[in-house]
Amino acid sequence: MNPFPYSLDNKRYHTYNYFLKMKYHTKVAKASLNADFTCPNRDGKKAYGGCTFCSSLGSGDFAGDINQSLMEQFQSQKVMISNKWPDCRFIAYFQAFTNTYAPLDSLKKRFEPFATLDEVAGIAIATRADCVTEEIASYLEELDTRKDVYVELGLQTIHDKTASLINRQETFEEFKNGLNLLRKHHLHVCVHIINGLPYETINMMVETAKEIGKMDIQAIKIHSLYLTYHSVLYQQYLKNPFPLLTRDDYIHLIVKQLEYLPAQIVIERLTGDAPGNDLFKPEWSGNKTTILNDIDKYMAAHHIIQGDLL
Repeated sequence: MNPFPYSLDNKRYHTYNYFLKMKYHTKVAKASLNADFTCPNRDGKKAYGGCTFCSSLGSGDFAGDINQSLMEQFQSQKVMISNKWPDCRFIAYFQAFTNTYAPLDSLKKRFEPFATLDEVAGIAIATRADCVTEEIASYLEELDTRKDVYVELGLQTIHDKTASLINRQETFEEFKNGLNLLRKHHLHVCVHIINGLPYETINMMVETAKEIGKMDIQAIKIHSLYLTYHSVLYQQYLKNPFPLLTRDDYIHLIVKQLEYLPAQIVIERLTGDAPGNDLFKPEWSGNKTTILNDIDKYMAAHHIIQGDLL
């Protein structure tokens, strides 16, 4: 018998699938959209070039085609997903780049059409904490009364030295300020972190999870660092190689991080989706399913569940 309370299967952590089924009582899938935004570390407001690990698509490698309108992107994904799950509902996921980095009127033009669709259960908005203003947070709180709103904040690491090294150009203090603003307006927040960033130790990565576990957040996505041929980090690695996590290192690290995350925090992701044709290293990161399976096996074999060390 699985001892973990937030589970419908053999998982010993609070899965996104469990959260969605408990909330909506039906299959829910994300339709990933590219709303043609940019980022403050790309356009010169804070820096140029974007985060060094990021592709030219602004972490939207699996998002919709920018040559289509947002509604066309959504409808094309809806048709494809509905072929597999006919009764599926959707979360319109504004994934690529920073999706609150624009004037409020511009944001409304992008978000509002999806608030009117019955088949849309919610709207997920990927952004940076330093691109959330009082005006935007207030609007999202009102939008949340009409359609569930999920804000996804890219943090990647609590360590400012690393954030500067990867050209993140956002401090941990700025992140906390943005998070507090969103929670003041009662918005559901999911935080993104990356394991394996250049020169970070295992202890530093565990410390990131520990600190996040103490915060008022509702969900987390944990990504594995992978190098793609079209990223700045790939070029930097060729000039000055830095240590990359092994597959076993990654599995053991994830389990340790889960032990420091409260059981009520939803785990939306535990590894990355490396684009196969663009993946340089590490090769193991291209096989997501086996990594997740081995995390499950390790947790079961060692009688570990999420939040054990709290």
